[in-house]
Amino acid sequence: MTKAEEDPTQGLAAGARRRHERERRWYREGEPSMMRQVGQIGLLGWIVVAPTLLFLFVGRWLDHLAGTQIFFSAPLMMLGLAAGCWSAWRWMHRQ
Repeated sequence: MTKAEEDPTQGLAAGARRRHERERRWYREGEPSMMRQVGQIGLLGWIVVAPTLLFLFVGRWLDHLAGTQIFFSAPLMMLGLAAGCWSAWRWMHRQ
């Protein structure tokens, strides 16, 4: 059992501390510029698209070698999409 599971107030206190720190940083740094927000949206898109395309190209190459149609391409593309979404989710939670 973790500390938060043993004492629910610990998780609440940690969340309150994180919120307070974010608020203090916002007061110190101010609102991010519009270009920074647009850049972050673009980066987030590429975090999802890049692994999807990479896995798709590998799948197409394997299909070419094996002489199959989309036997490798389709599952590898879905796997790349899942990896990209997971990476994007992790990146958003670090920001």
